[in-house]
Amino acid sequence: MTSRERFRRTFAHTSPDRVPMQEAPWDSTVERWRTEGLPDDVSPAEYFQLDVVRGIGADNSPRYEAKVLEETDEYVVRTTSWGVTLKNWRHAGGVPEFLDFTVTDRDAWQAAKERIRPDEDRIDWETLEKNYSRWQEEGAWITAYGWFGYDVAASWFVGTERLLMAMATDPDWCADIFQHMCTVQLELFDRVWDRGYRFDCLRWPDDLGYRNGLFFSPQTYRDVLKPVHKYACDWAHEKGVVVMLHSCGNVTDLLPDLLDAGIDGLNPFEIKAGMDPVEVKRRFGDRLVIEGGIDTRLMSDPKAIENEIRTKLPILKENGGYIFHSDHSVPDSVGFDDYRRVVELAREYGRSEA
Repeated sequence: MTSRERFRRTFAHTSPDRVPMQEAPWDSTVERWRTEGLPDDVSPAEYFQLDVVRGIGADNSPRYEAKVLEETDEYVVRTTSWGVTLKNWRHAGGVPEFLDFTVTDRDAWQAAKERIRPDEDRIDWETLEKNYSRWQEEGAWITAYGWFGYDVAASWFVGTERLLMAMATDPDWCADIFQHMCTVQLELFDRVWDRGYRFDCLRWPDDLGYRNGLFFSPQTYRDVLKPVHKYACDWAHEKGVVVMLHSCGNVTDLLPDLLDAGIDGLNPFEIKAGMDPVEVKRRFGDRLVIEGGIDTRLMSDPKAIENEIRTKLPILKENGGYIFHSDHSVPDSVGFDDYRRVVELAREYGRSEA
C-alpha cells in the first residue's frame, strides 16, 4: 500500500494495512542523531521509512526585505518577509525569540495588506515541474501547506500580546488580517491546481491553546476566526481535498466548533497540555482523524513508551482515523536508538488486524 493509499483510507475512516506514520524532530534532535548513527545524507523520515509526504507551498507574505542582521556561532538575528526581526538559536530546538514587528496597528496592516497579492512568481513552479511526476510515481501524500490564521498572524507577523488584545478590542481588524492572508493563500493554490498540480490535503498551523486551555473563548473563536477556517475547509472540500489543522495546547473545548467548520483531522494532541486522544476517539472518532498523542516525555524510557504505544494504538487505529506522530515534536532529549524503538513499536502495534 502506498502512502497516499494509506492516508486516503485513514481519512475515509477505514483501516489501512498499518497506521500512517509522520514525525517532526527538532533540528537539534537531528543534529544529535547525526552523531549517534543517522547518516548525514539521509533524512529521519527516509531512514526510519516513515510515510512519504511531499509539500507544496506559496508565498503569501508582504515580501518585506529578509536579511541577516547578526550572526554568531550560537545564534542568528534576521528579518523576515513578514517584517519581523527574530533570533534563532543554532543548537537548540523550539521557536525563535521575536524581537520586533513592522505591523503593529491598522495603518501598518493596510500598508502590508497592499503588498500581499497572489502574484505568479510567489509559487515555485520550477520545483513543481521538476518533482511532481516523481511524487506521483512514489505514491506520496501531497499536501498544500497554508500559512494563515490566528497563530501565524500572532507569532510571525503582528505579535502575540498585541493580537490577543486586539481579538477582544478590535476583532474586525483581526478578522481582516486572517481573511486576507487566507484568501491570497488559497488563490495561489488555485493557480497551482489549475495548472494541473493536484494535492490531497490542505494543512496549516494555528495554535489555539496552551497548557491550561484556550488563548481566547470559544465565542471569540466563533466570531472572529471560525469563518476563516470554514472558508478554507469549504474551498478544500470543493476540490475533494481533506483538511488537517495543527494546533498545540489544549483545544478540547473547541472540538465541536472545529468539526463544524469542516476540519477533517487534528494534530498533535499534546498530552502535557491535557489532550486525551483516546477520549477524543471515543467521542469524535467517526468524524475526526487524530494525528499524534504519543507522549515524547516517555520516549527515552523503553518500558514506559512501550506501554504508551501498546495501550493507545489498538484503540486509536480502530476503523482507521489515526496517524502516528509524537504529541508535538521530538526533542533532543530523545536519542537515536530511543526513537528507533518508537518506530519499531509503532509498526508492531499499528498493523491492521484484518
